[in-house]
Amino acid sequence: MSAVPVGAYLSLAASMALVGGYVGLSKLLVAVFPVLLLAWLRFGIAALAMASWVKRGPGEAPLSPSDRRLLFWESFLGNFLFSICMLYGVAMTSALAAGVVMAAIPAAVAILSRLFLGETIRPRVIAAIACAALGIAVLALARSDGMLDGGDGPSALAASPLGYALLLAAVVCEASYVVIGKRLTGTVSPKRISALINLWGLALVTPFGLWQASRFDFGSVPAASWLLLVFYALAASMLTVWLWMRGLRHVPSSKAGVFSVLLPVSAALVGVFALGEHFGSAHVAALALALTGLLLATWPDRSAGLPPPLK
Repeated sequence: MSAVPVGAYLSLAASMALVGGYVGLSKLLVAVFPVLLLAWLRFGIAALAMASWVKRGPGEAPLSPSDRRLLFWESFLGNFLFSICMLYGVAMTSALAAGVVMAAIPAAVAILSRLFLGETIRPRVIAAIACAALGIAVLALARSDGMLDGGDGPSALAASPLGYALLLAAVVCEASYVVIGKRLTGTVSPKRISALINLWGLALVTPFGLWQASRFDFGSVPAASWLLLVFYALAASMLTVWLWMRGLRHVPSSKAGVFSVLLPVSAALVGVFALGEHFGSAHVAALALALTGLLLATWPDRSAGLPPPLK
């Protein structure tokens, strides 16, 4: 039996779990900072922290024109456009709609991986994708019923078609982020990818951040919110991206996409244990589906060759 790339799987799982964690905690930040100002501060803090990651490492090839284009699209789609589509899509629909539509991310990753990377989607990975989608959908239904954050009520089911279109666009953006990242990890180190796409994100959001900063009272922000902002910036722009790119080096992107199931699961756990939200049977079902999906996706194939070691 072939060896399992345990380190790569752990990197992918930790990345998505951490994303879910800071998504849950970011509710506290959104109550203090406007969204675009929050994004600008996040990219700025992370840019300072990752300044030493920008330079090319020993033995690393210079960026090719193709690498530069991919880095831009990685940031534009995965950092900038995804956030805009998601925020406006949720505003025009509901939390239920957003959760159910975003459950399509693993499937979208697998499809794009097949189309652009030529990766084969094995039946077991398809089953894992289905488990991941069901797990996220269960959490979305629990949220809409008020089990996580009070729900949106029955009226939330009536929504704008444009809102659903924006949510689907967000799914494509996130799936593109995974697939583009897979190509980049073949030529660029995970640390450098993290730093460069963060700089692109900073450049893209700076005009909007400056506009909101000019109208914001920074003196009203409590010290605890500043500390949480620093954690959010380092986790969102630095640690999670590095972990994700490190794992992608050794795992097909179609399989890696299944790990996105840990994002809403982690967010739910933060809501339960950190924010005091209710934990019910739907959460148990979602966690069971998530575990089943991970086992299906990561169990080694007897016919597969040995993966390259982590560096």
